[in-house]
Amino acid sequence: MSRSSTRPNSAYPSRSGTPSLRDVVHGVMKIFHHEKESEAHQIFRQQVGHQPKAALGLPQTINPDEETVPGIEHPGSTGVIYCSDRAIANGFNYANSHEWANLGQGAPEVGPIPNAPPRPQNIPLPVDSLEYAPTTGVKALREAVANLYNDNYRKGKASQYTYENVCIVPGGRAGLSRVAAVIGDVYCSYQVPDYTAYDQVLSAFKRLVPVPTALDPKNKYRLDIEQTKKDILTQGLAVVIASNPRNPTGQVIAGKELKELVSLSRENTTIILDEFYSWYIYFDSEKDIGKSVSSAEYVEDVNSDSVVIIDGLTKNWRLPGWRVCWVIGPKNLITALSQSGSFLDGGANHPMQLAALPLLEPERVKLEKTALQRHFKAKRDHVLKRLHALHLDVDVPPQATFYIWLNLEKLPPPLNNGLTFFEELLKEQTIVIPGIFFDINPAHRRNLFNSPCHHYVRLSFGPPIADLDKGIDAIGRVVAAARLGGTRKMGHSYKKSLESSSGINV
Repeated sequence: MSRSSTRPNSAYPSRSGTPSLRDVVHGVMKIFHHEKESEAHQIFRQQVGHQPKAALGLPQTINPDEETVPGIEHPGSTGVIYCSDRAIANGFNYANSHEWANLGQGAPEVGPIPNAPPRPQNIPLPVDSLEYAPTTGVKALREAVANLYNDNYRKGKASQYTYENVCIVPGGRAGLSRVAAVIGDVYCSYQVPDYTAYDQVLSAFKRLVPVPTALDPKNKYRLDIEQTKKDILTQGLAVVIASNPRNPTGQVIAGKELKELVSLSRENTTIILDEFYSWYIYFDSEKDIGKSVSSAEYVEDVNSDSVVIIDGLTKNWRLPGWRVCWVIGPKNLITALSQSGSFLDGGANHPMQLAALPLLEPERVKLEKTALQRHFKAKRDHVLKRLHALHLDVDVPPQATFYIWLNLEKLPPPLNNGLTFFEELLKEQTIVIPGIFFDINPAHRRNLFNSPCHHYVRLSFGPPIADLDKGIDAIGRVVAAARLGGTRKMGHSYKKSLESSSGINV
């Protein structure tokens, strides 16, 4: 239906008895209870791979963009890809990216930061590096990774990691895919909210039967280990997958709770932990700066505890373009990952693996950690302070990562849902990630308005502080306009492409 058909005839009258424009507009916003009534949500659903299922009560259609190649099914895009595509439709391109504030990209700033070691400037290319690398990675780098984990987390322990416990992979998603490819037909526990790529992994690898656990903001998104133990017994969970530190909530499982989670690996359950933000921990005490968090600290036997760790240079070393990451686990897992890697990705870049070796030297790592934690803590505090000034206090402030999980429920409708908030910020040349992308929902059956993540967006304080300020300024303009009654201009007329500025009728 068109927007005009949703206007009420006499709802919300003014004192004079005649509906004012503001009364009518707020009446319109209050009846947006389903995604089919929202333009922002319909744009999302029209993206290939995002089609709703029949359970939503929406008509089933054949999308020609998805049906051009027989047998091919679009998996749907991750949050960053979708949001980048929408930004491009609104005029963003990499030539003018300096004009935009990208608070959506899940990457840290890559330039120099105070007191950190110099950034890599040159990549050596010895002749041998022009050959394929082994699918498990260059042995010297595997040894360096094992030694770093032993030095940071396993001093004094009888069981130590060796190169045989490490597989080098071309990125975190490649590592996840290799692991998922070697898991049998099992129930796999995951949490909501969590990292967006888990949705695609659980959808693509059909042998993993997804079993969700909703994390409660009232409990600071804490994973209830005791309940997980019960679920293992009553539901037969064989795999638990989670990010730690947690993306997008910025929380962290540490200390006793992390030890208890790791102990489940000794009860016939595989624990897969995505530890890409293990250095982004923000301590109150000066003496703790430089410490990091990893399940490796609580593994008893590196070859019998079924704990799988995925990490790499992407976040902690602030080198997302290198695509050098690793999976750590029992030796028999690494053998399996070598086999899955041979048909999935073929292995990580050989020269970049060799260039990574000096970056893993323990003394350099200590300098990197300390500089990173000081710098990103200052950015976190700066953004939280600015949001507070806008009366956008964060329910559960981040203790880790470089993300803020922002609740929009108290904003005037329609700005109080993540997709509409995102679309309005695109008009201000600012990108954030709508919360629905962190609702790991492999079946894609839930009405988006019923998602526990619907009223949230993820803000990244990964970019340089000037970009952060530009983005917060834009948020301030949009929020101020909404609070002054400007919502009549919101929730509609979105660009579907560079050629279109009229949006769609819903």
